[in-house]
Amino acid sequence: MMRGFEKGKEPLKAVFPGKYIQGRNALSDLPYIMELMGDNGLLLASPSVISNVLPKYSLIESRKNIHIETFGGECCSREVERMTVAVHHNKANVIVGMGGGKVIDTAKIVADKAGIPVIVVPTIASTDAPTSGCAVLYSAEGVFESVYYLKMNPQAVLVDETIIASAPTRFLVSGMGDALATWFEARSCKRSGSSNECGGYTTLTAMGIAHLCYQTLLRYGLQAKKDCDLYLTTHALSNIIEANILMSGLGFESCGLASAHAIHNGLTVLEETHAFYHGEKVALGVLAGLHLTGTPVKEKDRVYGFCESVGLPTTFEDLNLGGVSRDRLMMAAVKTCHPAEAIHHEPGRVTPEDVLTALLAADEYGKKRKQGTYDR
Repeated sequence: MMRGFEKGKEPLKAVFPGKYIQGRNALSDLPYIMELMGDNGLLLASPSVISNVLPKYSLIESRKNIHIETFGGECCSREVERMTVAVHHNKANVIVGMGGGKVIDTAKIVADKAGIPVIVVPTIASTDAPTSGCAVLYSAEGVFESVYYLKMNPQAVLVDETIIASAPTRFLVSGMGDALATWFEARSCKRSGSSNECGGYTTLTAMGIAHLCYQTLLRYGLQAKKDCDLYLTTHALSNIIEANILMSGLGFESCGLASAHAIHNGLTVLEETHAFYHGEKVALGVLAGLHLTGTPVKEKDRVYGFCESVGLPTTFEDLNLGGVSRDRLMMAAVKTCHPAEAIHHEPGRVTPEDVLTALLAADEYGKKRKQGTYDR
């Protein structure tokens, strides 16, 4: 029971980042944003960001009060400990996480442990991690371990559309897969009366954002993919960046998670999936969730059609799972149904056998659509 509230009367609750800034060349504002929060910064960035992005922004690299650290490759306990030592050694009072989801999550955890502000600068729009007040910890080998809940959401999120448009399109598409789960998981949590990721129940505002996220994907997703292929910062791309990062981030956290992300976590036990991005695995989780919850054919076809149009996985083969045995798929289903997993936010009891059946059904439906043999 939450302190101050009677059982059964838990509050509506929503969380947001302190600032969200999105636009072309927005990264130029980073030194100013940092100065608002501290006078000695540590910037954690992926190797590709250090070699390809920072050299274009001399205002950042030339600052004597910004110490740059290279990300070790995995958001795991060992990397968090290494960066915590770096924060103390450099007497940093603000940290910047710049790169993809795992860099960002590491920076968020380190800042939380150190009690200092964090500024998030995503260089790809592949997940909704930038705005959220939680982070995912993996083993050093990349297997999901736990979710770390921060005391508060990032103090600032700075999204440079020019940088994201120059990244490989696959990242943007993966972000659409992650964002695709937002509405369906929000709807499941609402139907089952499950709590959200910030310890309360969803607001009308959060549900509206989650639904807008889904509508934005359907309307602008394909065009944004085409524009990103050409490195163009267009209206469609801007809308999808916002859907992938802001709408999805606010939606999942303030509405809740369900089957799609639980299935993603289950799939991480299969080594064959380790080369695929978070959102790509979540997308298959969305499709399996549609079968698990008995979604009407019309809506199911709309979601499958969207995934096919932008290039998200719709079959086992798309995730290199075509030859995986039923027994190993059951291992993923068992992990999906761990007592702490969000699969239990779906209405009704869900067993590993239910998850396996849903995964097999999602794969079969996807294969039949590709072959043109499915029955509407």
